[in-house]
Amino acid sequence: MAAALRALWVAALVGAVSPALAQQPFYTDDPGVTERGKWHFELFNEFDLLQPDLQPSLRQNTANYRLNYGLPHNLELDVDNPYLTIFRQEGTHPQRPHGTGDTNVGVKWNFHQESTQSPLPALSATMYFEFPTGDTKNQLGSGLVDYWLNGIAQKHVTERTRITGNAGILFAGNTSTGLLGIQTTRGRVFTGGLSILREYTKRLTLGVEVNGGYAPNGDLAKSQLQFLGGGNYAFSKGFSFDFGLLGGKFLASPGIGVQLGFSVDFPTAAH
Repeated sequence: MAAALRALWVAALVGAVSPALAQQPFYTDDPGVTERGKWHFELFNEFDLLQPDLQPSLRQNTANYRLNYGLPHNLELDVDNPYLTIFRQEGTHPQRPHGTGDTNVGVKWNFHQESTQSPLPALSATMYFEFPTGDTKNQLGSGLVDYWLNGIAQKHVTERTRITGNAGILFAGNTSTGLLGIQTTRGRVFTGGLSILREYTKRLTLGVEVNGGYAPNGDLAKSQLQFLGGGNYAFSKGFSFDFGLLGGKFLASPGIGVQLGFSVDFPTAAH
């Protein structure tokens, strides 16, 4: 795994050629898709303090990668998988379980692009399938197969400021990543998010977002509401540093957390 990441890093620094509206560190998905025949890679590390009700678990570290590939007809193929570490109180066994979490595979379709001649926003849809590859005994995986449909809309309110909204439905499974997310529901979960991003310079973009999920049974322990402020800084064309500070309420959200990562665009190996 480490060798593969080093290879991707080298390829990105040598071959990055196409700019993208990087959405990381925001959880509200962007309507943009990777250019046909190109690869987009994201890696982030998020460290969260958990809600007190999750004791004896105190903190969670999530190291996550996402790899996207641009397909014809404004389609994009996505795959991501986290590596989780949970920190528990002394005397708990195991005190620090760690390992890979559940694997997410999906496809995004950008079926309408934003235009100054039209009041319609850019529109996309995603369909994700999450497979239970994580260890359920140590709470690293949900043990469920998830089916998640999400709609995305984005509109520029000024030349440099854009608003992005998501609305989705999880038909089966749950939204958990380790101890974060809605964990105990096997039925439908409604999700949503809203972000406002502004490009302050050609390199620096900052923004805020709110997102969450709701289980129809109304149990707040099965709901999620979190806020994030952050942005990204483009060191070069197709390579950015991403950063965010987040927090939330209800059991499924982190008490407070910090996220750091990077995003790169690079051509296929054949190019």
